[in-house]
Amino acid sequence: MSDMPNFQAQEDLFELPESLDDEINEISEASKKGYQLLKENRYDEAIECFAQILEKDNENNYALVGLGDAARKRGAYKEAADHYRRCLVFHPGNSYALFGLADCYKALNQYHKAIEIWEQYLLHDNSNITVLTRVADAYRKVHDFRKSKAIYQRVLEMEADNHYALIGLGHLHYDFKEYKEALGYWQRMVDLQGSQVDIRVLTSIGNCYRKLKQFDKGIPYFEKALEREADNFYALFGIADCYRGVGKQSVSLKYWNKILEKDPQNKVILTRAGDAYRNMGELDKATKCYEDALNIEYDVYAILGLAVIARAQGKFDDAITSLRMLIQNDPKNYRIYMELAQCHLAAGQKQQAIDVLNDFQKLGIKNPYIQDAIAKLTAKAQ
Repeated sequence: MSDMPNFQAQEDLFELPESLDDEINEISEASKKGYQLLKENRYDEAIECFAQILEKDNENNYALVGLGDAARKRGAYKEAADHYRRCLVFHPGNSYALFGLADCYKALNQYHKAIEIWEQYLLHDNSNITVLTRVADAYRKVHDFRKSKAIYQRVLEMEADNHYALIGLGHLHYDFKEYKEALGYWQRMVDLQGSQVDIRVLTSIGNCYRKLKQFDKGIPYFEKALEREADNFYALFGIADCYRGVGKQSVSLKYWNKILEKDPQNKVILTRAGDAYRNMGELDKATKCYEDALNIEYDVYAILGLAVIARAQGKFDDAITSLRMLIQNDPKNYRIYMELAQCHLAAGQKQQAIDVLNDFQKLGIKNPYIQDAIAKLTAKAQ
């Protein structure tokens, strides 16, 4: 009897011990629970679930990715990246870890690293549109126009009118100052979505027209944005600048002041409001805006605005002194030279005006406004 094979014992060799089977089930349940808690934004409880899994299996990919996701959702990108990298040590090529790690690098503005990781991901799945648009975005951020555009266009070949690709191509061309091309892509989004289009597309189109100096065409887009979000800074700034561009200073001032109601310490907007008051002839209010800006921080355009007011009031020496000091701090700003030349002209000092403009020319910077002013002054001199 003792020589007979024990078939029951041999069969048991191929069965998991009951305790190990239970442990696998526990890990599976804890993993499901952890990811459900993540969906509910209950991060502390999710982390506790994943930590319990790692106590039993310190290489568990679900738990490591889960901890990474929890940290990433909280904005702790460096911590999240550590979890994803640890997962990839044990599980190279894990798509969730690669995706999460690349997103962390993107959030940390480490775009070259993000690209490297996403390209690893694409080795496993080269038709993932979400990843492709992220790679194109990252190339855009590092100013690689050719690669970014090629990937966006590849996405559009796979999915015509993909919103992320259209918006991305708009930003790409805008970043490279190709405003007409950018308009085409963003306008396509308006055609596709109508009144439901993202407000950022509306302000982006408005900004294209602003950059093209077609201020009247930009106004309607900023108006549509403000209908949907009355306090949107970009829409308020854009429409104010457009009304400034078409010479409607009083209307632009209304929008500058709306921004200042929310952000009274914004020195850029204070100088813009000062410019509007000055152009309207309200010099006292303009002076106050410029001085308020300077009380916050040194500002070239606030001092320039005060110098223009001083010239208008006949205080030529004060204006000239201020402007010469400005040139020392900002020697390549043509506007300062133009205003200084105007001051000398107003004071009856024509040759000094020409000398100032020639000083700018000596910097080796070609500027049409300076060249035109010199031509007019020297023509009169002859």
